[in-house]
Amino acid sequence: MKKFSSNRLLLLGLLAVLMASCSKSNKGVSTLTGWEYNNPKYGGFQANANYKESGPPPGMVLIEGGTFTMGSVQDDVMFDWNTTPVKQQVRSFYMDEAEVTNIEYLLYLQYLEKVFPPSDDTYRKIYQAALPDTLVWRNTLGYNELLTENYLRHPAYAEYPVVGVSWRQATEYCKWRTDRVNEKILIEKGVLHTLFDLDSLKVEGANRFDTETYLTNPNLLFDGDSSIYYKGIRDFSKKEKSSSGSFTGRHVKTSDGILAQRFRLPTEAEWEYAAKAEVENREYNTLRGRKKYAWNGNSTRETSRRYRGDQMANFKQGKGDYSGLAGWSNDGADITMRIKSYKPNAFGLYDMGGNVAEWVADVYRPIIDNDANDFSYFRGNVFTKKKIDKEGNVVIVDYNSVEFDTLDNGKIVPKDLPGSVKYVPVTKRDAFMRRNYEKAYNIDSRDGDLASTKQFFRDEDEIDNKPRMYNSPQIPRQIGESGLIIQQYDTKTRNTLISDQTRVFKGGSWKDRAYWLDPAQRRYLPEYMATNYIGFRCATDKLGQMSYSRRRKEMRK
Repeated sequence: MKKFSSNRLLLLGLLAVLMASCSKSNKGVSTLTGWEYNNPKYGGFQANANYKESGPPPGMVLIEGGTFTMGSVQDDVMFDWNTTPVKQQVRSFYMDEAEVTNIEYLLYLQYLEKVFPPSDDTYRKIYQAALPDTLVWRNTLGYNELLTENYLRHPAYAEYPVVGVSWRQATEYCKWRTDRVNEKILIEKGVLHTLFDLDSLKVEGANRFDTETYLTNPNLLFDGDSSIYYKGIRDFSKKEKSSSGSFTGRHVKTSDGILAQRFRLPTEAEWEYAAKAEVENREYNTLRGRKKYAWNGNSTRETSRRYRGDQMANFKQGKGDYSGLAGWSNDGADITMRIKSYKPNAFGLYDMGGNVAEWVADVYRPIIDNDANDFSYFRGNVFTKKKIDKEGNVVIVDYNSVEFDTLDNGKIVPKDLPGSVKYVPVTKRDAFMRRNYEKAYNIDSRDGDLASTKQFFRDEDEIDNKPRMYNSPQIPRQIGESGLIIQQYDTKTRNTLISDQTRVFKGGSWKDRAYWLDPAQRRYLPEYMATNYIGFRCATDKLGQMSYSRRRKEMRK
């Protein structure tokens, strides 16, 4: 009996090993055709069958997606329907642990100064467009010249959140960060040389690494100079010939899963979802209680025994009270303070309430249109495509084709940097017979576009001046000769503060009262303006499943 049991165990063990080896060997085989991937005998058709997620990008944490009630606030003293509660689904994404700091933004400025030297008239406006407005610290009835001169560049404020940055500047930083992260990845993979270390090359202007340009055609970088590349990844479709000093293998593609996704500003829904972190109040598939702030409870003060009474964030305590009494500071700062000075929320995010408010990607409208979309809501889409020249090649921006915008405040900013791919809006022909969108410009969709006005039946190409919803026309009353009151639209143009260039910023700051610490509260400002209390942090998409560890459901028989 014992012999039979041992033989049975041995047989089961061999069977398990055989099944494991079969599953391992079949991982690189097409389950529908039987052809092997990455096998030269079968044509060398390539696929990353062993792809594994590498985890969060540097400085970021995973925000597992889910459903939540967006705009749900406990205090609504304005009663302006600005935070109407709506149910929304947010996809999983990565987000910076804390705001972008002065030292990180200075690295960005130093890079621009080196690659686009402001001493050259060709690049002068590029560097100037990225400079934060340090004069935001000035006050007509206050003395803050010390901050205007030192806050950005002095090492005493190195780990403080950068301020004086407009929405447009924050967006450009996100693009730059994408290129630097992917450049570092290719260097570590041995595909790309450290460009600043090559004596034969000069990293300047269009001669720099750009992710989109590399993925479009690696030969477009540095005018096709192949010496910037060291070696490629294995190419199974060809027989590799090793030769010293020459590029072997192939270049990295999107399908390899090696490069990082583009960095961007978080959407309003993402930021609010991440700040609320209601996951800590979850019991199975239900929330227990409501959160007013980024932390648990309805108080701004610490409740733990050791730190009881201390403030949970850096904000304005009251009129003329930004820090409390000397020797017993309420929040440890009179203006901004070093990042990560307070405990993170349940997602591991620091300073989601207080310190500085933060830019998000959305264009502002008073009401979130839940009827239009309740999945990854975002207002601000302008759908684009790569520009193709007459020869059928993708257009890369060069020194002569850089276009500049003049903002409402007079500042001149580049639309694209030299060396980047040129994008143009999609045409009606591109969107023909599509069900999900009809045009490129969708910022004012269902709230300001022609379809949302009384002339909804007209075509945009048929009218000279498109009616604007946010024109705020007055309707004066005129008394006619017969004594009747005649109503007539005022012909004078009257604009509100809301426009397609108005962006949302979320959260409270060192300058705000506790009312604005509620993550659901929302404010807005033109995208070209900057203040001394608004900063930003980056986000990026998570690909694949929602979380690293999938929750196993109990099997029922």
